[in-house]
Amino acid sequence: YPPGSTKGEADELFRDSGVPVTFLLTSFYWDNLIYFGSGPQKGEDGSYAIVFPLGDKKLPGIAAADIGRCALGIFKAGDTYIGKTVGIAGEHLSGAEMAQQLTDALGIEIRYNDVPPDIYRGLGFDGAEDLGNMYQFKRDFNDDFCKARDVRLARKLNPALQTFSDWLQEHKSKIPL
Repeated sequence: YPPGSTKGEADELFRDSGVPVTFLLTSFYWDNLIYFGSGPQKGEDGSYAIVFPLGDKKLPGIAAADIGRCALGIFKAGDTYIGKTVGIAGEHLSGAEMAQQLTDALGIEIRYNDVPPDIYRGLGFDGAEDLGNMYQFKRDFNDDFCKARDVRLARKLNPALQTFSDWLQEHKSKIPL
């Protein structure tokens, strides 16, 4: 985490405490497409799009339920992951790949609109600045961000790990349009 971040400060407290700890790095929750306004938005022309300031970079994503299942896998592994950082993802997808899978699942065209992080930060919704910063970090340090979130390890911890397509089949009717 960036220096001075609350998460970084909390991690440091855990490291200094001497208690056995495993740090779990999660990914973009696909559930954000349902509950937190990240899903397809209808434009003035009537078409739908998802909007992220990621360019052509990959976004590690995961079903929220799979985070708990991966955490359970860590606990079941005993001491294996104590003192380690474990990053998980169900898939690494570009915005265009997410849009295509949304199109396939929902039966309507969903486009991916890339916007510069500065524009995203200025969209005016609650949290736009923080999210714009987060996405810019993911875009600018994409190789490291993706490498730190290992799909194979997540599947080892949780053999029932869902892909985005799997998740969409179960949740597509809940995505507001």
